[in-house]
Amino acid sequence: MAVQHGSKQSSEGDFPWWLIALIALFAGVGLAIVASDLYVQVFNTVAKGLGITIFVTLVGFVLATTLGLAIALLGLSDYLVLRQFSRFYVEVIRGIPVLVLLFYIAFVGAPGFVYAYNAAIAPLIAHGYLDALLVRDVSLMWRAIIALMIAYSAFIAEIFRAGIQSVDKGQIEAAKALGLSRFQRFRFIIFPQALRVIFPPLSNDFVAMVKDSSLVSVLGVADITQMGKVYASGSFRFFETYSIVAYVYLVLTIGLSLILRQVEKRMRQAPMQR
Repeated sequence: MAVQHGSKQSSEGDFPWWLIALIALFAGVGLAIVASDLYVQVFNTVAKGLGITIFVTLVGFVLATTLGLAIALLGLSDYLVLRQFSRFYVEVIRGIPVLVLLFYIAFVGAPGFVYAYNAAIAPLIAHGYLDALLVRDVSLMWRAIIALMIAYSAFIAEIFRAGIQSVDKGQIEAAKALGLSRFQRFRFIIFPQALRVIFPPLSNDFVAMVKDSSLVSVLGVADITQMGKVYASGSFRFFETYSIVAYVYLVLTIGLSLILRQVEKRMRQAPMQR
């Protein structure tokens, strides 16, 4: 046990040489970009897709987190039907690759939604009050966001479930004895404690979604990857282009990882400061 404890202390106290190496790498590549007109041109082109990447990631993750929490709560419901539905949803969605789900939502789900919508408002369309919705009216970017939302919600639901179940049942029973409602127990007792368990894997999923947002390029959405594909196919500068694309994603993901790690560290230290 002493060896394990000492090993843990040594690991946490290690000087972050890896971070120094990363900073040196990023600085070196950054200087190379600034010093080359070609790299500047590639970078400026790829950077045009940065806003789309950030938007798709943020909106997709917020929606996925909301849906994942709802699915997790259904899985912890007192009703068997809701619990079975939650398990069915999680197992099915987790078994489908993200790319396959992206194509399915874009080219099967969207047309199906348009058909159902038009059927529902058919009388209004017939009398000229509303126009029929066309498949092309559903933007490819939103199809991609919905696909990412569905794909990640299944994994996030399991994170929430594990976090909620980690809370001591004695505290929940004590809250019931005090007369707190189900919502009050969740808001004041369960969620604050579960958040410490939930946050690390949830932040990992957020960083993973930044990378998986590159999959939207297969639908022609003008994110970082798509802008790189367009430039490379027109200039045949594949090495330069995809080096810049990889550099931008590394800056985004590692920067986020460092920020989220600091947030996690402060969350762990918060009780000690009280």
